[in-house]
Amino acid sequence: MHDTFFMAPSPDGVKRVLRTHTSPVQIRVMQKTNMPPEAGYVAQPIDPPIRVVMPGRTYRHDSDQTHTPMFHQVEGLVIDKSAHIGQLRWVLEEFLKAFFEVDNVTLRFRPSFFPFTEPSMEVDVQCDRSGAEVKIGEGSDWLEILGCGMVHPNVLRHCGLDPDVYQGFAWGMGIDRIAMLKYGMNDLRAFFDADKRWLDHYGFRPLDLPTLFGGLSS
Repeated sequence: MHDTFFMAPSPDGVKRVLRTHTSPVQIRVMQKTNMPPEAGYVAQPIDPPIRVVMPGRTYRHDSDQTHTPMFHQVEGLVIDKSAHIGQLRWVLEEFLKAFFEVDNVTLRFRPSFFPFTEPSMEVDVQCDRSGAEVKIGEGSDWLEILGCGMVHPNVLRHCGLDPDVYQGFAWGMGIDRIAMLKYGMNDLRAFFDADKRWLDHYGFRPLDLPTLFGGLSS
């Protein structure tokens, strides 16, 4: 589904590919549950419920104002006996309110397709594009911001979880892209130019440790 970078086979003939998203980490986590010994997975078992956040580098063959060959994603995964789509919506609303430091966000869910979730949804956030910057939480425009969905029963089954007992939800977004929206940046490629003037312009300091309690832009 994505243009990516294909690598030459290793000397032992193994073919590898750079990941285009962080979803494989979800599989690794779920495989740590109760996979049978013959599956060859010997990591320490993890019993549900599972609640994890997975940031990481990803790679796609893109380069323009809003795309770079290497970028960062963060995904979340919740597996439980009672996980449902209402909880997913609450998690996303609370995160976006905290990240953009606004009192309210209005989300719009649109049907979409992702290989590992069913149903799958694109999420738009209400915004105002009338000025020089995109303002989140006001206005009458919409902006696609992330993808999400309920974990597909077949994914649970192949990871050793009974889909008749457990269900879950997952979401993913580009870290660099939402930073562009928060700080009014107009070119994603500047993140990777290593230009100190860019850091000074936006007021970033290397020892800043933003928190939900202390503020994300202090």
